[in-house]
Amino acid sequence: MKNYLSLIKFSHTIFALPFAIIGFFLAIRNTNAQFDLTLFLLMLLCMVTARSAAMAFNRYIDRDIDIQNPRTKNREIPAGIIKADTALWYVILNSLLFILFTFFINTICFYLSPIALLIILAYSYTKRFTALCHFVLGLGLSLAPIGAYLVITGEFALSPVLFSLAVLTWVSGFDIIYSLQDEEFDKSQALHSIPSAIGKVNALKLSTYIHILSAVFVILPGFIDSYSWFYWLGVLVFCSMLVYQHLLVKPNDLSKVNLAFMTTNGIASIFFAAFFLLDYFLL
Repeated sequence: MKNYLSLIKFSHTIFALPFAIIGFFLAIRNTNAQFDLTLFLLMLLCMVTARSAAMAFNRYIDRDIDIQNPRTKNREIPAGIIKADTALWYVILNSLLFILFTFFINTICFYLSPIALLIILAYSYTKRFTALCHFVLGLGLSLAPIGAYLVITGEFALSPVLFSLAVLTWVSGFDIIYSLQDEEFDKSQALHSIPSAIGKVNALKLSTYIHILSAVFVILPGFIDSYSWFYWLGVLVFCSMLVYQHLLVKPNDLSKVNLAFMTTNGIASIFFAAFFLLDYFLL
């Protein structure tokens, strides 16, 4: 179990899951629906299985690349801890479970489930032909808030779309920062990424601009729906973490990339969701 949790980087669930929870309770708030524990648990199961399938598939597809990269050669598949075929069966199992769980939610979630799977699984191929791979990853994670909103309502709305856009730009921006570590390796293997395409300096500038958009997208819902100071405090924490990670990483000093990637973004998502829930439950 420990090896499989490591394979799928279960700790990285803290990026998208808080926004899925936001989408779920936003739907209840906007429609005056009753909290349904069964739907909430099904939503969580969808998040876990979809993400597990996506991460395991990424490790499976990238196994020949990972074994050549000093940073990734000790991952479970190249290190022989988990067999490639076993990882692929793990992907298939989680994909089928994801579709099954959506069947018990509602019709639109069930019909859209193959499209969601296609997006999150296709990401693993994109670095082979486009530097826009970071945005495909962001798109995959951005399905969390709008998908959770559909669990309750079965309908699209503006507010969850804005939260999804916030996730898309936030994840894309910090994935560019994370990929700075592999700039030279990507060039040597003819792999595509923003840093390998435009260099570290310009990649960091682009990431900054993208994160400005992310800040805009978490601010805008505050003017569409009625929120208290709890929400705005969450916005402040989220935006502060965006700024902080850019202060940590320099083109000539990547020693704090992991701190910027995991710690600051983890704090950003968890605290933002926590303050959203405080607004929901207390006011």
